[in-house]
Amino acid sequence: MIKNKILIATGGTGGHVFPALGLANYLVGKNFNVQLTTDKRGAKYLKEHQNLKFTELNSSPLNKGSFSKFLLSIFIIFFSIVRSLLFLLFNRPSIIFGMGGYSSFPICIAASVLNIKFIIYENNLIIGKANKYLLPFAKKMFVSYKELEGVPEKFDNKVIQIGNLIREEIINIKTTNEINRFDSIKILVLGGSQAAKVFAKELPQIFKKIKETSFSLKVYQQCQNEQNDQLSQFYNEAGINYEIFNFTDKIIDYYSKSNLVITRAGASVLGELVNVKIPFIAIPLPTSADNHQHKNAEFYVKKGYGYLLEETNIKNKLYNLIISIFNDKSLLNNILSNQRQYSDKDIFNNLIVQIEKILNEKS
Repeated sequence: MIKNKILIATGGTGGHVFPALGLANYLVGKNFNVQLTTDKRGAKYLKEHQNLKFTELNSSPLNKGSFSKFLLSIFIIFFSIVRSLLFLLFNRPSIIFGMGGYSSFPICIAASVLNIKFIIYENNLIIGKANKYLLPFAKKMFVSYKELEGVPEKFDNKVIQIGNLIREEIINIKTTNEINRFDSIKILVLGGSQAAKVFAKELPQIFKKIKETSFSLKVYQQCQNEQNDQLSQFYNEAGINYEIFNFTDKIIDYYSKSNLVITRAGASVLGELVNVKIPFIAIPLPTSADNHQHKNAEFYVKKGYGYLLEETNIKNKLYNLIISIFNDKSLLNNILSNQRQYSDKDIFNNLIVQIEKILNEKS
């Protein structure tokens, strides 16, 4: 029996889209009628998932670069709200789930106008701008961690901690526990859904230096398409065992091969790494909005789940950090011990309970 219709509003970067995919696939498996809205950027991640219905509703961030750009962004947002109103009038869901970011803003505002219940989700450690504007109108805000910053005290009653929204196969992955797990260095490099250009520029020289030590090294590096040849040539000439890949949603394959991850500090990827139990070095994107990636990394490091390194310190500190933690295996084992204390295995049960509660509430 098909249950209530749920609309998931997402878009933008993988950090917003991947949690939406995890949620959508789970709800479809529980016989909910699920539909998604996304923008052009988010659509490229959803096209491969033919079991999911989605509609493209483009929007824009509020651009304050110049007066003309500001006016244009206001016009695009307004037009998107109008389109969202029309969409919801013809596809009225029981509840809307806004995944954060500017792509979810118009549909949630339209929901508020039409008196349709909506929830917002925040997986960062500081509330995003779109969610901050939407919070007064939202029924609830689901969050990954209660330590979230930036929520006005008067809205504390709307905040519900549910954990990290990640794919079921990530939560259920079986990781290796062999004694020799750290005998060699198997580094996975992730740059987020955009693939960090700076990693392709700076990290190969670090890996070349590691190759000259007594450690055995294998590198799995995500990069942009145009960087494939350059990286391959460098690693071939340096005699480094490597595998280059571009964006993929089959990231589990690489998780199972690696024992250290160098990554940006998006909330989604850090949540996945803690659940699959892999030590990591987080290098936050310096230009992330409200410096939220740095906040994310700081939080995870304080929990003992990994390391934090500023992008400006890649050249002078990354090599020593990698060598030191592989010379002293207790550092890696301590991280694994801390990670084993955490799991998001109850995330979807928590979600269903909360969603059912909201659906059964009288407006």
